[in-house]
Amino acid sequence: MEKAYTLGLYEKSMPAGLGWKEKLEAAKTAGYDFVEISIDETEEKLNRLTMSQAERLELISMMKIVGLPIRTMCLSGHRKYPLGSHDAAVREKGLDIMRKAIQLADDLGVRIIQLAGYDVYYEDSSEITRQYFLENLKIATEIAARAGVVLGFETMETEFMNTVEKSMEYVNLVASTYLNVYPDIGNITNAAKTYGINAMDDLRAGKGHLVAMHLKETVPGKFREIPFGTGHVDFESAIKTAWELGIRKYVTEFWYSGNSQWMLELYDANKRMTEILDKQS
Repeated sequence: MEKAYTLGLYEKSMPAGLGWKEKLEAAKTAGYDFVEISIDETEEKLNRLTMSQAERLELISMMKIVGLPIRTMCLSGHRKYPLGSHDAAVREKGLDIMRKAIQLADDLGVRIIQLAGYDVYYEDSSEITRQYFLENLKIATEIAARAGVVLGFETMETEFMNTVEKSMEYVNLVASTYLNVYPDIGNITNAAKTYGINAMDDLRAGKGHLVAMHLKETVPGKFREIPFGTGHVDFESAIKTAWELGIRKYVTEFWYSGNSQWMLELYDANKRMTEILDKQS
């Protein structure tokens, strides 16, 4: 019987030196259903946006040969080139990244692009940056709508958009089927701790607009590289709540940190989350 959900693996949980064939094979061996491709702010990852048609075809072919697709994209390149930047040239570069990312998603069969919820990152946020962000977000959403690719805000680690409730303000302002929320439960858990709110209630604020969920471990004040089981995220409650809200696509987000036993970490994360997900279905 077919599973009622799909569980993906964040690309950066594997050594960067691996080729796509090795990454897809590792994810498949560890029991995942798909891989989430990273387009971060490094030139190496941003260069993926200008892959040739031959390279795109080769990657599609690789997915078919291995039997595991790339189905979501984590687009964090906007940290360096934010849509709300004070600099018009940077904003234009941010939109160019958006156009190319949507085209790449369209070509590869990626359904969901996770957008970083930043108006700016290395600049000071202001009313002006928020206005630019909203203007360019509307343009980005129209491009996504034309391609039929869904955008979902990641709840971030900064004040601007660290909760689903804050993400929903922009979702409602744009009011398009193609702009939703792709929450990170680790970041939400930290924000809930900071604000003295309930993380599950925050998730519920996105009802009807949640496209997938990042399953990431955190501890108060720390947002990265916390091994599963050593943080404060209540994955049981998070998955149960997300399931009730209709989320059926999940991605385990963690990072390769030089551990020679990294394959065991892939297995471990899969086992932990699959055990909880199987209870829901």
